[in-house]
Amino acid sequence: MPAKSANGANANGNGRVALRVLGVDPAVAGATGYGVVEIDSNGAGARMLRLGHLRFPVRASFSARLREIHRMIAELVEEFSPDAVAVESVFTALNVRTALKLAEVRGVILLAAAQADIPAHSYSPREVKASISGFGGASKQQMQRMVKAQLGLREEPEPADAADALAVALCHAHAARAAERFAQSTALNAVERGTNGTGRAKAASRSHHAIARISNQ
Repeated sequence: MPAKSANGANANGNGRVALRVLGVDPAVAGATGYGVVEIDSNGAGARMLRLGHLRFPVRASFSARLREIHRMIAELVEEFSPDAVAVESVFTALNVRTALKLAEVRGVILLAAAQADIPAHSYSPREVKASISGFGGASKQQMQRMVKAQLGLREEPEPADAADALAVALCHAHAARAAERFAQSTALNAVERGTNGTGRAKAASRSHHAIARISNQ
């Protein structure tokens, strides 16, 4: 199951608060991949904390798969205390039966996050690819190379489903940091507009008083 790990609090060595995200690539018949990443507050550095996947015997019942996936996510959440859980959304091109089962898999993942009071976010495969590679139609090989580069790994992450989970986690980390920068910029602009408005009001008041003095002379 777990392949690589490194423990730590949600702050890096430089004392800056880091964003920690658990990414999950759910699957019905194949392996469900997972990855935990941590990204610096300024978005300049990201590192992998955990990479792995959960694969079941061919004859495992669907209910057993759901139970084990929920258990795995709950354990990862307890161990790493992520700030968010990011899950790949249901692929719309799937047939109805597979899509429904995949939705159930996502359901137990979202349940594990909710039970730990951790916000969960969903991203479509195209959103993830566009965020990581800049191209919504990127191949799995291209995605693995980009994940390797962004996390500073020596080798491309394997297996592919685990690499996809890292990509989902990075996608959310990028989106969260972008939203944070936008909020900060909006707040700063609001303060500047407020300051400028106050300055204009004071200038207008001074002008009004000056005109009044001249009129009274």
